[in-house]
Amino acid sequence: MKNYLQLGASVSLICLIFLLCSWELFLAPFKNQSSWLVLKIIPLLISLMGILKGKVYTYKWSGMLILIYFIEGIVRSYSDQGLSSKIALLEVFLSIIFFLCVAFYVKANRP
Repeated sequence: MKNYLQLGASVSLICLIFLLCSWELFLAPFKNQSSWLVLKIIPLLISLMGILKGKVYTYKWSGMLILIYFIEGIVRSYSDQGLSSKIALLEVFLSIIFFLCVAFYVKANRP
């Protein structure tokens, strides 16, 4: 079970990184300053190695970190229009998947 949760967290995090990067650079950039908004993937990149290695401490703090991306997705799904709104909903979906996998992984690894 822990392997599936680790796989789910890893895949959803990698997909979220690629989604956010492509969203801000190519798919639906936010006006002229989109290159600066792509920097929001840096915290996700920092947590990526710990998630891939299965470090419980990284799972704990990244579970709290992902809530920021969830909130951003909710806000931008209501405020943006067109493709950007749909991409924001995909961000919300991926962040929920990541959060659930992280929460159950931490629960399965407690002493």
